[in-house]
Amino acid sequence: MSARDETPANATASAGRASAARPQEPSKARSTLVWIALLVLFAGAAFLSDARWSQITGIFTDGGRYLVLMGEGLFQNPFAEPQSEQWTLAFERMMESVYMAWVGTLLGALISVPFGFLAARNVSGPVTVQITRAFLNLIRAVPELVFAIVIMLPIFGFGPLAGALALGVGAVGTLGKLTAEALEGIDTGPVEAGQASGASRWSILRWAYWTQVLPEVLAFWLYRFEINIRASAVLGVIGAGGIGSLLSQLFGQREWEQIGITLAVVIIVTVGVDAISGSIRHRIIAGSGRSVSTEEKAEATV
Repeated sequence: MSARDETPANATASAGRASAARPQEPSKARSTLVWIALLVLFAGAAFLSDARWSQITGIFTDGGRYLVLMGEGLFQNPFAEPQSEQWTLAFERMMESVYMAWVGTLLGALISVPFGFLAARNVSGPVTVQITRAFLNLIRAVPELVFAIVIMLPIFGFGPLAGALALGVGAVGTLGKLTAEALEGIDTGPVEAGQASGASRWSILRWAYWTQVLPEVLAFWLYRFEINIRASAVLGVIGAGGIGSLLSQLFGQREWEQIGITLAVVIIVTVGVDAISGSIRHRIIAGSGRSVSTEEKAEATV
């Protein structure tokens, strides 16, 4: 088609295609440099760790042998003695760790609520916020293991109580910070409505702030419970009871069959608790998914 045959419509289409040309792809030099820097940093950390990298092949030799020894306990009749006694003991100690984690989580959750309000910028003054956040940061910086060794075990002695209290104190820092961040993200409409109607400060905090963040805060508590179950196993190694104490004792005696049974119980209970807790958290955050009828909406509005 010659230039003289080009109609105004064709000219407009050609101009549109020219204007819609693909933009130039941005340079990847910066991201490439960042990845190279991370690789160099990782390689430097691996070199300075003074690890015996020549022994890494032992994972496939000694590690395999230990797995076979632990597996021998799993493939024996669990209802025959002494396997039945070993399974029962492992479940009892694991449930002790779960109880320890549950009590510690409840304790930390209850204590973290007032700290969350004090650390929220839209609730408290700037001085109170800074002091409270510094205190919560201090708690988060100290591992539960240190709380247990330095404070709880000398006062309460060896046992699950010291472990539960250490988990509770350690949970205050994280849960308090998450509660404060949830409070700072609320819808301000109910707060302004409460203030305009002359509601008391306590009523506004209770019904305008707390009701908005309660589902999210409950999800935080359940997630912290999952973390505390794993942490309770570590605390058991230093004498806080639970499955950690049993594992420490079995490793000291090289009882590989019992170690295999105990680790299997840890995996079964932890996966089960994680699944239940995850479904509850999803139910709290996402709701039931049930459709709301027009009559229910009208009733809620009234």
